[in-house]
Amino acid sequence: MKTRLYFLVCLLSFGFIAVVGKLAYIMLINHQWYTEKAKLQQVKIEEMPVKRGMILDRRGRELAVNLDVESIYCNPAEILDAGNVAETLSNVTGKKNDIILTKLNSNSRFCWVDRKVPHQSAEIVRNLKIKGIGLVPEVKRVYPKGTIASHIIGFVDIDNKGIDGIEQKYDKYLTATSEKIVAYRDAKGNVLFKGDLKEIKGNNVFLTIDEGLQHILENNLDEAVKHWKASYATAIMMDPFTGEIMAMANSPSFDLNNLSAAKPYQRKNRAITDCYEPGSTFKIIVGAAALEEGLVKPNAQYDCSAGYIEVGGRRIKDVHKHGVLTFQEVIQKSSNVGTIKIGISLGRERLYDYAKRFGFGEKTGIDIIGEVSGLVRHPDNWSGMSIGSISIGQEVAATPLQVLRAYSVIANGGLLVKPYLVSEIKTPDGSLVYKAGTEAKRIISEKTANKLNLILTTVTEVGGTAKEASIDGNLVAGKTGTAQKIDPLTKRYSKVNYVSSFVGFVPADKPRLALIVVVHDPRGHIYGGIVAAPVFRKIANDALSYLEVPRDDSIDKGLLVTSTSR
Repeated sequence: MKTRLYFLVCLLSFGFIAVVGKLAYIMLINHQWYTEKAKLQQVKIEEMPVKRGMILDRRGRELAVNLDVESIYCNPAEILDAGNVAETLSNVTGKKNDIILTKLNSNSRFCWVDRKVPHQSAEIVRNLKIKGIGLVPEVKRVYPKGTIASHIIGFVDIDNKGIDGIEQKYDKYLTATSEKIVAYRDAKGNVLFKGDLKEIKGNNVFLTIDEGLQHILENNLDEAVKHWKASYATAIMMDPFTGEIMAMANSPSFDLNNLSAAKPYQRKNRAITDCYEPGSTFKIIVGAAALEEGLVKPNAQYDCSAGYIEVGGRRIKDVHKHGVLTFQEVIQKSSNVGTIKIGISLGRERLYDYAKRFGFGEKTGIDIIGEVSGLVRHPDNWSGMSIGSISIGQEVAATPLQVLRAYSVIANGGLLVKPYLVSEIKTPDGSLVYKAGTEAKRIISEKTANKLNLILTTVTEVGGTAKEASIDGNLVAGKTGTAQKIDPLTKRYSKVNYVSSFVGFVPADKPRLALIVVVHDPRGHIYGGIVAAPVFRKIANDALSYLEVPRDDSIDKGLLVTSTSR
């Protein structure tokens, strides 16, 4: 018994010594290692979610906002039955089983299972309490108006980084720097306490566009594409004095909340990315140059009775035969023959110079990514027929925005303005960060602009090419354009595909808006006066009512322009 007792005492003593030794090793020798390991289990460093600033229209209506959501993650090392868990999560999220299983079997300590899931799905996962599966709060970008202004607003990626439109251009203003917080957890990983929580928000961006005008533009554009069975169409509305874009749209459009359903061609902002030959809308460049240089007067006459003119071995015809036309009538009736004769009198260098003055062949500088410069070749690269072609808007590549800006010069009295889409940027508490201002430079005299303004009003009246653009109660100044497209197979002008356009401003005497409508590949009719002018009228009429612009019923619609100044 003594021997057994002695053995038991020794055994307990050695056990006690071993325990004490182990404790001493942990507490004295390897204390730091165990402290760090405990921190990893008890303390978790989390980044606070950042909410992007909102995007709002000029009246403060929300176009891009944020929604608090949750994302599902996994710690593969803690997953006990990967196959069963993958099947369960697949049923909840709708993601493929094999994709989830691959993540659950990875060697990583952290993997996303599904990002920014609906609240219902998040709640189901939370109630399942699967070991190794967790939820973290995130912020999802939401566009409450869906398709409205989609080409302007743009969109973000899964991490809320702007990748198109205003979202991309002003990303540094819309985002904010995240902050880290400390979360304390118990032995089971449950969060016991988080440090001070605060909401982190980016700056709010206010656009120049008006949601109401944007709605008018998009609805009428969609109807035009449907009616003419067109490939696509573009329209832009701008304040001709400031350069503020009041509305900008392309049809077809797309839903910002359902990007996966949008095809690449639907996401293109053709107002700034696609070039076309402007055709007869370019003729004001010839007209402005001739007036500014003192080469013509509105009553100067041009013999167009032949119905054609030969330039560099190419015969260019008028759509309809005319007799002797005044300078005013050349523009009013859109005579190719008369315009080319004026262009030839200008000469290559002056025609090129005025095209550049009006901003063709260079970017407008609008504050959105993706704009192209178009093309106006230097006279050194012109052929013998170029003087004739360029005078009537061929051999020139322009965007709809460039053409609209050129007509704004006539509307505002001779100033080339810089278009812009963002008017202000404010902090979440309302402090001003940025405010846009008008940038303009004089390129022609006010006298020349006023003469052209008066002439352009005759285009929409009796004898003009765009009677369908006229509006009861207000004078409309503008110009039609009908241009053949290049056939990609033959490399020649197509006999089927055309660009039909109308660009102008209203009221002509005191312009409130400048507007361009461009319809690609219409079927049934091709002329801008038939296809695009009625769309212009509908949009402008609705816009004037929306803006509460009064009618001027004192206007004598039958009065032909005979004066040359206001």
